Amino acid sequence: MVHVAPARTDHLADVLRRRLDGNVRFDDYTRHLYSTDASMYQVRPLGVVFPRHAGDVATAVELCRDAGVAVLPRGAGTSHCGQTVGEAVVLDTSKHLNELVELDADALRARVRPGLVQDELNRAAAPHGLFFAPDTSTSNRATLGGMIGNNSCGSRSARYGMTIDHVEQLDVVLADGSTATLRELGPDERAARSAVDGLEGRIVRELPGIVDSVRGPLAVQQDTFWRRAGGYRLDRLADGPLDLAKFAVGSEGTLVTVTEAVVRLTPKPASVVMVVGHFDSTTAAIAATDTAMHRGAAAIEMVDAFILDLARRSPQHRHLFGALEGEPKALLFAEFYGDTPEQARHDAEELVSAWRAERHGYATKLATEEAELAPLRALRKAGLGLLMAAGKPGERSIAFVEDTAVPPEHLAEYTSRFAGILDRHGLRAGFYGHASAGCLHVRPFMDLSRPDQVRTMRQVAEEVCALALEYGGVNSSEHGDGYARSEFNRTIFGEEVYEAMRRVKRLFDPDGIMNPGKIVDAPPMTDNLREPTLPVAPALRTHFDFGHRGGMRGEADRCMRIGACRKPETSGGVMCPSFMATRAEEHSTRGRANALVKALSAPDPQHELGDERLTEVLDLCLECKACKHECPMSVDMATLKSEALAHRHERHGVDLRSRLFGATRLLYRLGALTAPLSTALTRPAPVRRAAHRLLGIHRRRPLPEFRRDHLLRWWRRRPAVPVADGIAPGSRGEVVFLADSFTSHTEPEIARAAIRLLEHAGWRVRLESSVCCARPQISKGLLPAAKKQAARLVRALAPEAERGVPIVGCEPSCISTLRDEHQQLLPDSRAALVGGQARLVEGLLVEALEDGTLRPTGDPGAEVLLHPHCHQKAVLGTSATARLLRHLPGARVTELDAGCCGMAGSFGFEAEHYELSMRIGGQRLFPAVQGAAPGTRVAATGVSCRQQIGHGTGTEAVHPVLLLHDAVFG
Repeated sequence: MVHVAPARTDHLADVLRRRLDGNVRFDDYTRHLYSTDASMYQVRPLGVVFPRHAGDVATAVELCRDAGVAVLPRGAGTSHCGQTVGEAVVLDTSKHLNELVELDADALRARVRPGLVQDELNRAAAPHGLFFAPDTSTSNRATLGGMIGNNSCGSRSARYGMTIDHVEQLDVVLADGSTATLRELGPDERAARSAVDGLEGRIVRELPGIVDSVRGPLAVQQDTFWRRAGGYRLDRLADGPLDLAKFAVGSEGTLVTVTEAVVRLTPKPASVVMVVGHFDSTTAAIAATDTAMHRGAAAIEMVDAFILDLARRSPQHRHLFGALEGEPKALLFAEFYGDTPEQARHDAEELVSAWRAERHGYATKLATEEAELAPLRALRKAGLGLLMAAGKPGERSIAFVEDTAVPPEHLAEYTSRFAGILDRHGLRAGFYGHASAGCLHVRPFMDLSRPDQVRTMRQVAEEVCALALEYGGVNSSEHGDGYARSEFNRTIFGEEVYEAMRRVKRLFDPDGIMNPGKIVDAPPMTDNLREPTLPVAPALRTHFDFGHRGGMRGEADRCMRIGACRKPETSGGVMCPSFMATRAEEHSTRGRANALVKALSAPDPQHELGDERLTEVLDLCLECKACKHECPMSVDMATLKSEALAHRHERHGVDLRSRLFGATRLLYRLGALTAPLSTALTRPAPVRRAAHRLLGIHRRRPLPEFRRDHLLRWWRRRPAVPVADGIAPGSRGEVVFLADSFTSHTEPEIARAAIRLLEHAGWRVRLESSVCCARPQISKGLLPAAKKQAARLVRALAPEAERGVPIVGCEPSCISTLRDEHQQLLPDSRAALVGGQARLVEGLLVEALEDGTLRPTGDPGAEVLLHPHCHQKAVLGTSATARLLRHLPGARVTELDAGCCGMAGSFGFEAEHYELSMRIGGQRLFPAVQGAAPGTRVAATGVSCRQQIGHGTGTEAVHPVLLLHDAVFG
């Protein structure tokens, strides 16, 4: 690899900034963020360009060629083999070049930009009954450009083929910066193009000669298994017309850079029925595959005992086993398609009968409705995330023999011998994959910081490659070559064909600037590994206890960089709201985790945590905690950001605004004591302008309205509550109600309603209002103060917790703090006791509803939209709240999948964050509320959520407890 001098790089960066409309970033942190993808490799790029249009791409390539610098196109950066890392100028097409240009349903075609995410294309095609058939498991973040570069496919490839089978035309930038349109060329167009001067004409003239020179070896290899994602597709040109678009598919950016593509869409099956076969072993499951294929199954997926066991132990996945029978050691998922439900079911039932007759498996289950299919598909797709989270300390599940494939008739024997290779080398791995396509996904657990493990990896790679070839299979059937497999291409394709591929590379890329080192002329697979170069983490004193993760860097380095946090807002879920709104890598959980790994690997991490650029990367984290729940590795970025802020404060001091937000409880108490004057004084425009200018609190954000009838005042004077019929006062036992800082002083009717309902149901309530849970201090990184507050609250609550008394509250962020952050802040067993007793008040109220003690009346027949708080979704769960609302007579409850509201406590008040806060709310939540039918009630559990909904839509959102209170007491 030729290294580029810094002065030359700086000059190139200046020229790119002058000539391009898109952003250009050559700073140290950006280079670090793009030095990795979802593979085991790390190579620092020279810089990153974010092209705004195809012209930017062409200019960037031309300027890089003139400077003798490599270029590397990149989409989501989820490559498993290192295709999207290298010492080059990275062209990130995912941020701006992500449009669906045109969808022609009649012609079954779509014109797309390379950064468009597959799920977004499918969402647009769905109303027309169409979809893009190569269905990757990462479809919620995989870009079309990445799929084209990789020749991706998925579970239905046996029916629908690979990406190469669905690409009709590519608009590309060639290695000299010129542009071309690649498609199938008829004789006349081929003659016309070959007569043109320049690189395109030369390619059209000379490429057929390269193909002709190896027709013999290609003919010998034509029986190789079809599911191939490696090498250049000379075989396609030898067997068909000169289709340069299809030839470029799978070339990993080494020949051209795609700026637009025309892809073919496929009619969606009208009806789908899934058969789930239960087996006592992986061998038995694979043995049943052939019968399923002969019965016409469109897709057959296999999951082995290793992954099923991980899923059973996973809090996120164990509920999926409710649809299964017994404890299978392997599952086969076979899908049947039909024009009618009856046809699909008939074909599926024929397979069930055949399996029964041939004594395959011990049970089968048919799923026909989406409600049945969804959990089964989720279980099938859970393999990668489960494997990534399952390694022992120091281990990772490594992708290097990850997607070999053989003809399905050999799969059983191949799998057995593959497992034998792993056993001989002492490696553990789960097996799952696309049985109908003969593809296995196998990621052995290894610690590549150990030289002996690196040597073992190479040995296993060589043995598995030889084994796949022995069965007429392929070394890469889905995830391409990259750094991991390119080295083996000479062995796989033979000397003549490999040399022809090298000639292809020189023809398309005379200067060798297009993503060099991939497919041909690659370095050894053991070069550029990330783990051996990661320094030992320097010692760092932290406020949170990260010891169970190997320290703060260990927590950040749990990220496996698969990009689950890069999904667009249309894909559902919460993670990651700032990425959804910005489409910027540094504003994803992965980007922040990578940045923290860099900082925490520095010789003085304490100093580096105060770096301005790092602060910029962390700034837009809303601390929603969705990553703790939705990330396969449960990376807790909210806690990491809080810790990083604390270290920044130690270096730079605490700013006034952070001190004010950290003192929320005191300020809210003072506001309530002086209400309504306090509220009136904060309303005038001059005051708001001053707060905006001096404190950075946005002038358009409504401020809290303090209440003189705050909770504590009501508590001291409250009248007795009538107890439900047949219930003695206090007969259900004691309960502690936690008076949070927010609703106690601005919405006291919520806590009053909760307490009245608890007492009515027979609970004896103690109000804990003397100490804050420290949520505001934690959010602003004021951790020394937070630790003291948390310790005081634990001391106050521990006596009751030790007696098993429930501790409840209405504000999810406060209750989740007891359950989560307090456990890491306090080395005190009493904190665990308190956290174990803490729950939302809805949990107790649902018990009283379900045993008939609480009896809501009336028949409003109302539609109710429920928007739960992000911390509730991540830490506490939403089922009790939804169940509570469904007990309201006539209520039709819809729990919104609307992501984060965007308010996030103080975040939405802050001037520099206000616009982003509103943009996040406007992506899904505001439209869902505004699109509701007249008379719909909106319920939101979080105070921030209610504020944001009111400000963003003009609709009042209420706490679910208020709706129940009104139904019980009238």
